[in-house]
Amino acid sequence: MKGNILIADDEDMIRELINITLSKEGFTCFQAASAEEGLEIINKHKLDLALLDIMMPGRSGIDLLKDIKEATPDTTVLMITAMNDMDTALSCIHFGAEDYITKPFNLDRVLLTVKNTLEKRRLVLENKEYQANLEQKVAEQTEVIRTVMGEINLAYEHTLVALIRALDAREKEVGSHSERVMSYAKLLAQAAGISEEDRIIIGKGALLHDIGKIGVSDNILLKPAKLDDSEWEIMRQHPSIGFDILSGIRYFSGAAELVLNHHERWDGNGYPGKLMEEAIPISARIFALVDTLDAMTSDRPYRKALTFDAVLDEVTRCRGKQFDPRLVDLFLSIPKQEWENAAGKKL
Repeated sequence: MKGNILIADDEDMIRELINITLSKEGFTCFQAASAEEGLEIINKHKLDLALLDIMMPGRSGIDLLKDIKEATPDTTVLMITAMNDMDTALSCIHFGAEDYITKPFNLDRVLLTVKNTLEKRRLVLENKEYQANLEQKVAEQTEVIRTVMGEINLAYEHTLVALIRALDAREKEVGSHSERVMSYAKLLAQAAGISEEDRIIIGKGALLHDIGKIGVSDNILLKPAKLDDSEWEIMRQHPSIGFDILSGIRYFSGAAELVLNHHERWDGNGYPGKLMEEAIPISARIFALVDTLDAMTSDRPYRKALTFDAVLDEVTRCRGKQFDPRLVDLFLSIPKQEWENAAGKKL
């Protein structure tokens, strides 16, 4: 069974034609000749979709639309209207209708519209369910991670490296991305005159920058195609998720700041806080540069690694936009050999 559908129309022939067309495709159809009959069906059966004629004797299809949206908001509604009543049909969209079908109609077109509408409904409901469960899942995994990290002893570095390698492997990162950006970040931080104590904190943050992706579904994280808007909204939560994981552990308080802000941009077009310029912690501004270095000089499924000179050109091009201009100048002053020595990788 593909779904339950209400067909509410005072014309018997129209109801029957739609009923026959949809029933042949495996849908279970319920017929109503009035809004009152339609309301009875709504109260008795769980509906996936309703086809409602706007003009019916007694209470109108618009009244029934309001009843449906109040009783079962997740039921998708398509309005049936005559060509000369388009304004009313469009007004139904404001009351919660998904779309409308005009009379006289082509049954093949009706079937296609119903299938497309139900598929869209399925995706919306799946996304709602995922969002509803995400907070609980993140809370559960956060507690697991906090328990593990709370017990880290003198061997904490090896434990963290193992964890981050597992996360890198989950995202199919080539090599040890997180370890390389940690080394690069320490090098640039040293050039910026940052103390050794703070360089250690920056290194931890760089190593853990993507830990929040543990709260992102594999369906999104590993999707080979371009993410849609709702998926990007979920993906952009990973800095906040990472911050929540680490902020409860005093040992990682400084690192948590980098994790939260590592996708901010100098021009304010980053996320999650849209911070600008020096409002962005210097640790995150440093990370933005070294992450670009590693990303561009590493192989990707869609391209081979780019040259170090290409990195220099890109960093220069984005100076004052994506990157802190002062840090860009420091970055450009560091010889290629020093970058290679830091990460043990030829560039």
